Amino acid sequence: MDLDLVVDEALKQRLMDEGMDDLLATHFAHLFIRDPIVIFGEDLKELDLSKTDHFENLQSTNWQHMRFKPPPPDNSIGWRVEFRPMEIQITDFENAAFSIFIVLVTRAILSFDLNFYIPIPRTTENMETAHIRDAVLDQKFYFRNDPFPTRPVRPATNGHASGTTTPNPPSRPPTPTGPVEDEYSLMTIDEIINGQSSPSSSTTTPETPTRPTAFPGLIPLVESYLSSLNVDVQTRCDIARYLDLIRKRANGTYWTAAKWIRHFVRGRGEYKGDSVVSEEVTYDLVKAVQEITREEGREGGVGWEMFSVERERGMTRKRKGESACG
Repeated sequence: MDLDLVVDEALKQRLMDEGMDDLLATHFAHLFIRDPIVIFGEDLKELDLSKTDHFENLQSTNWQHMRFKPPPPDNSIGWRVEFRPMEIQITDFENAAFSIFIVLVTRAILSFDLNFYIPIPRTTENMETAHIRDAVLDQKFYFRNDPFPTRPVRPATNGHASGTTTPNPPSRPPTPTGPVEDEYSLMTIDEIINGQSSPSSSTTTPETPTRPTAFPGLIPLVESYLSSLNVDVQTRCDIARYLDLIRKRANGTYWTAAKWIRHFVRGRGEYKGDSVVSEEVTYDLVKAVQEITREEGREGGVGWEMFSVERERGMTRKRKGESACG
């Protein structure tokens, strides 16, 4: 619990009086410390207690680190936690890569009962750190050391899980060992995405009986999940292209879009280094981005740094649609 969390105490008490537990009441009482961003006039004409329109209007525009979504009326899909992992990227390929990656992460979490809990104040610090220039390479972020469960792992679903229903596994038991501060540590983005080096000579997977000595990395976890399914070769090759982009963005092999934009603006003679971006520079940037959306840096073109190791290799990079498996 965040000791500095601001809540509407009167609302929290009202929620608890109606049967909500303390933690959940604290979460929703925190949401109601601000007004909603938008209000629909038609919803103000009549208060229909059989609907949740007013609540969802506030819930959808006023939340912090996560969106904790209650079951909608007349629906059995259950409680949900919504991922909000990124801003839109420049190209369709990048958007597809990150979208598919986050879906696969959710499947790995459900399949292996992974636990990525850290205290919410640490997520606030992570967000502040993320605002630092080149944080993806130069900064460290709080992340859970050991995501694996202490109980036996549920068997894989053979790829038939749709993700549209809420699974009903046994409730996760409370962590019984040591202070919570021992459960997480500072890691680089490379370590979070690609994994930490481990003194062990063997690769740790959720099926192995030994506990990991280093954080395994989100991509290795996803690959372990994929290996537990009957995925055809072509699909696995397509997924490998997407994971390779994320892997190399995380370790610095490929530039991020933020780095490329900063480099582009600084390289314009009109820019004076005073954070004032002129209309001319803005126009040139938009035109360059348009070219990147079409060509994705192929043939050593604009933005190749985001997709290729070096300009020469960018000129021979596989064309869009070709398999990354050769």
